[in-house]
Amino acid sequence: MMASGSAPRTPPLASALEVFKTYLPLGLTSFGGPIAHLGYFHRELVQRRRWVSEEDYAQLLALCQFLPGPASSQLGFGLGLLRAGWLGAVAAFVGFTLPSALLMLLFATVLPQLSGPLGQAFLHGLALVAVAVVAHGVLAMGRRLCPDFTRVTIAALVIALMLVIGGAWAQIGAVLLGALAGLLLCRPTAPSGESPELGYGRRRGALLLLAFALLLALLPWLAESGPWALGAAFYRAGALVFGGGHVVLPLLEEMVVAPGWVGADDFLAGYGAAQAIPGPMFTFSVFLGASSTQGGGLLSGALVALVGIFLPGFLLLGGVLPWWRAVVSHPAAARAVAGVNAAVVGLLAAALYDPVWQHGIAGWGDFLIALAGFFILWRFRASALWVVAWCVGSHLTLTILVG
Repeated sequence: MMASGSAPRTPPLASALEVFKTYLPLGLTSFGGPIAHLGYFHRELVQRRRWVSEEDYAQLLALCQFLPGPASSQLGFGLGLLRAGWLGAVAAFVGFTLPSALLMLLFATVLPQLSGPLGQAFLHGLALVAVAVVAHGVLAMGRRLCPDFTRVTIAALVIALMLVIGGAWAQIGAVLLGALAGLLLCRPTAPSGESPELGYGRRRGALLLLAFALLLALLPWLAESGPWALGAAFYRAGALVFGGGHVVLPLLEEMVVAPGWVGADDFLAGYGAAQAIPGPMFTFSVFLGASSTQGGGLLSGALVALVGIFLPGFLLLGGVLPWWRAVVSHPAAARAVAGVNAAVVGLLAAALYDPVWQHGIAGWGDFLIALAGFFILWRFRASALWVVAWCVGSHLTLTILVG
């Protein structure tokens, strides 16, 4: 990338192997969820390796937050794209995602063995992890993304909308209403600086956007059951969810639990397990695909779900990047993003109640364990691994003592 009339600010185009070798350690050590991943990327790729400038990083991050899909994974994909082209983008995705995908596949393999009382207590402990982590996510995101009365009001209205209507389409409507409310009501903040330069132009970007739209429209028509239906469901989830991470929970719950493809208890157990591993939370899809009755097998279901949920976000990012320079010059875009972020907080708060709280909290003992887990995250800023150890260990101990 270059500023007009200046020398290059970043190193020359690198190899995909270098990108993979850089991202694999991140995939093995990046605990803490999507917000933490942004810090890992900034420290390793901006401060240490200087792959991109601070301005380029900030603008790419803004775009990833505005688009649907897993923002941290999209950011990693985009940084790999800028560093080493399309092969670099793929290498970044594989390096960052492979460790957590393999761990989730392992968990799906051993889950059927956890059928006894202690196994069920272990799984319920993971559901309590989900309660603590999502509650902490609501607080952290609310403080950062809803700093004024206008955005608090947007979030509150989204909570009401989701609790009264619910469903995937209500979630999409909430995001659109948030963007409109932000455009009309939020304070204008215009982004500054240049967008990254790419090795391709708007024509290829348009083809990527066309591929995104065609897959979204045509995949549901290919089959009503089996791997094609599974792939269509996860593609739709990746294409329509804003905020990533915890916010994908209600959409996935409706798409795989409601039709009976995955049991509700298994769903929350897998989500709880996803808190204990590094890397992107969207690898939760590997567990769901492997556990689904529609996957056609453990490995095939896992692969279909993994590709399905990540592909739309990557197609969107690659397609929109050539137009991003024109977009960021308009203050209206920043106002719309502010409204969308407030709506995302509301979606997450609604998800905390249903399905996380309803499926996780069965009594006062569960509540106190989850509350302590929340305190560990909030007061000590500890890794989610400590919350997993506390919630699972406490519930196992309680089960042994009581039963």
